[in-house]
Amino acid sequence: MTREQIEKFLHPEYLGNRPVQISFKTRQSILGIFVEANDFAELKSKNLWRIISESKIDEYVISKDLNLARIFNGLEMTKLELG
Repeated sequence: MTREQIEKFLHPEYLGNRPVQISFKTRQSILGIFVEANDFAELKSKNLWRIISESKIDEYVISKDLNLARIFNGLEMTKLELG
């Protein structure tokens, strides 16, 4: 997916708030939340996205620890839908 397609889906209500089902070309789909950090603009410009997977969402909500996130390439994503 392009950066613009992902941005259009996320903003404003889904960024960091609601879980999204993310489908990929070469891996299993995941449920996660997109999070915004200090480097959000830089990553977004490269079509890279910081995502907290479903298994770590509860821990992230409590700690706000960005080390729980993984960075995914938007070009590998094929579909986004509400989780």
